[in-house]
Amino acid sequence: MTPVCFLAAGYRGKLGKKAYLEDWISKITSLTGGAATYNVTFEWNDEMGVPEAFTIANFHHNEFYLKTLTLEHIPGHGRVHFICNSWVYPAEYYEKDRVFFANKTYLPSQTPASLRGYREEELENLRGNGTAKLEEWDRVYDYDIYNDLGDPDKGPDHVRPILGGSVQYPYPRRGRTGRPPASSDPKSESRIPLYNSLSIYVPRDERFSQLKMSDFVAYALKSIFQFLAPEFKALFDKTPDEFDSFQDVLQLYEDGFTVSDQSLLKRIREQIPFQMIKELLRSDGEKSFKFPLPQVIKEDKTAWRTDEEFAREMLAGINPVVIRRLQEFPPESKLDTKLYGEQNSKILEEHIINSLDGMTITKAIENNKLFILDHHDSLMPYLRRINTTSAKTYATRTILFLKTDGTLKPVAIELSLPHPEGDHHGALSNVFTPAEDGVEGSIWQLAKAYVAVNDSGYHQLICHWLHTHSAIEPFIISTNRQLSVLHPIHKLLQPHFRDTMNINALARQTLINAGGFLEMTVFPGKYCLEFSSTMYKNWVFPDQALPADLIKRGLAVEDSSSPKGVRLLIEDYPFAVDGLEIWTAIKTWVEDYCNIYYKTDDMVQQDVELQSWWKEVREKGHADKKDELWWPKMHTIKDLINSCTIIIWVASALHAALNFGQYPYGGYLPNRPSTSRRFIPETGTPEYDELKSNPEKAFLKTITSQLQSVLGISLIEILSRHSSDEVFLGQRDTPEWTLDEEALKAFEMFGKRLTEIEKIIIEMNNNGKWKNRSGPVKMPYTLLYPSSDIGLTGRGIPNSVSI
Repeated sequence: MTPVCFLAAGYRGKLGKKAYLEDWISKITSLTGGAATYNVTFEWNDEMGVPEAFTIANFHHNEFYLKTLTLEHIPGHGRVHFICNSWVYPAEYYEKDRVFFANKTYLPSQTPASLRGYREEELENLRGNGTAKLEEWDRVYDYDIYNDLGDPDKGPDHVRPILGGSVQYPYPRRGRTGRPPASSDPKSESRIPLYNSLSIYVPRDERFSQLKMSDFVAYALKSIFQFLAPEFKALFDKTPDEFDSFQDVLQLYEDGFTVSDQSLLKRIREQIPFQMIKELLRSDGEKSFKFPLPQVIKEDKTAWRTDEEFAREMLAGINPVVIRRLQEFPPESKLDTKLYGEQNSKILEEHIINSLDGMTITKAIENNKLFILDHHDSLMPYLRRINTTSAKTYATRTILFLKTDGTLKPVAIELSLPHPEGDHHGALSNVFTPAEDGVEGSIWQLAKAYVAVNDSGYHQLICHWLHTHSAIEPFIISTNRQLSVLHPIHKLLQPHFRDTMNINALARQTLINAGGFLEMTVFPGKYCLEFSSTMYKNWVFPDQALPADLIKRGLAVEDSSSPKGVRLLIEDYPFAVDGLEIWTAIKTWVEDYCNIYYKTDDMVQQDVELQSWWKEVREKGHADKKDELWWPKMHTIKDLINSCTIIIWVASALHAALNFGQYPYGGYLPNRPSTSRRFIPETGTPEYDELKSNPEKAFLKTITSQLQSVLGISLIEILSRHSSDEVFLGQRDTPEWTLDEEALKAFEMFGKRLTEIEKIIIEMNNNGKWKNRSGPVKMPYTLLYPSSDIGLTGRGIPNSVSI
């Protein structure tokens, strides 16, 4: 079935005789899959030496997954282990036999002569030729622009801008699929049907494992099952588009709901393939239409409404990476005044002076007491267009004051709209200050909701999708195109790329595409990805380092006396405190590892694969940012260590902090509404009267609708789960990922350090001194705990952007 050949060290291309799997017919696995072990016997002679690689051809009609090959009793050597972890398709699909290398590490210049040709040829195969449609069995890594989000063949409503390759819409590159152009627009890539979304091309070895696919499909289809048709409105009460009270919302978690509409069930069966229906209806003990209780309301059903919790989540919530120190008052806009007129803040001293514990504004700024969550400049250029859709929202600024107990309190919220006579006339702004009672208290709750809407959309589209998922993909592509599996940096980074291209491809099919789940549930609607493109203009690779980000936002200052290199200006900032521990551990591990292979800066500069990798990341992967002068030059070991640390931090800890709290914090939509549907009511209107007489109902009519809420909750429940085959930071999927003892020892130390960090975080969460760690909702900050069980845990750092 599978002839296998060997290359012997010291012999350029010398091959052993073919050998075949033994007893493969009697051991053939079932259609449901499973592992099987086969024997292979190779002829040997004294000239063969130690095998460094083998080639394999599959003459069966189906592909198989080759996990490992282990050679025992090599004369004069003993055991040689090959880690393969790759799908091998029938030989007819390949121009050359597949090659796998022994589990060794070589810099390009140190590669044995017998392997160099095979090393270079394998990289050429992975690069492909840049043409033709890529098929399931292909292994090609290549770049493309985001020209596959719209579906122009469906009509104007489905057209979206092409992202990437232009000054107007810059964007990171995605993996190329080679699909033909759309019939109505040759610049856009045609799309595959929604029911066939799982077949979108990614290199075969980047696809989800069978185990993870089972979990992912089950929960994804649960969402589709619930929201496939408009008939679901009939499942709700007499006001099908609205929740009538907060208790109405709680019914989603306490009692749930069922589907008895047979016509709807019939439509589901018609539109979802049979094997998916089976997966959906699996017996896993979960009720299909009852959501788990989000942690933010588990201990207290109303504490989310407090000002303290509202502010705390800017430091220890799902999006703790936007708040910054206020360094000028009133806050100034950076928008072009020729286009947008006067956009500086209208918040005045009189609005906040009585909330500063007796300080003047100048003194509060000097003492690092004032902070801002500012979504004004990012949203204002899009707000006029957004508000022509079903969304009705504001651009917001929130000023906060740091109290003596380490907590923040909001002191003013500014809500701004474009001027009705044109953008160049500037903004129309209203300022609101805290109130607890009466209609003023209800309006203050609405003002906080508009801030949460802004922050929810910015989190999902910029901090989460753009800065982790999308920004990492070019590094994955370049690594596989330019760094051999024998290269030490490939071995370092490869675990942090697992499943990312696959989840991103699925996102382009169902989440971020025209009419996808994000457009349906997040307030920018059809402008979602275009908005994220505007924000990519501000993306700078070195600023993705946690210390650099904290310094840039004014939340930390450089401190050479600290082992972390910075001092926090908010001591009780859980994301930053825990994050700096994780960051430092990652950097120490990367430094220890890189120093094993690179003894001098010259070795970095002379590493042809490394230099090609870094050049391609900048010039192809992030091509729209290639001319930025602040990319590291990759001339020194320090450049290499810093760059790899950033990549691992973003793919692991940063993504975990931004992703796995989505359901714990945002699964209760009143706490994190994703859209708003009307403005603050004017005095004398029926809406204003309702706000006075029934503030709960007025609040719920303003934020995410009932149907949008259930769809959004179901989506983030999927995104917040750990799969059953998750591999966490400090772990590898095989203990023999390298033969280098120094590297294994350094990695072991890394794992031990992460265990220590988790204990430190637990101790801090249990220490009442740190009020921002649990807050009024009594919900400990756990998003940067390194470990986790499977499922919906609100903790755990996977190695990669895996969901």
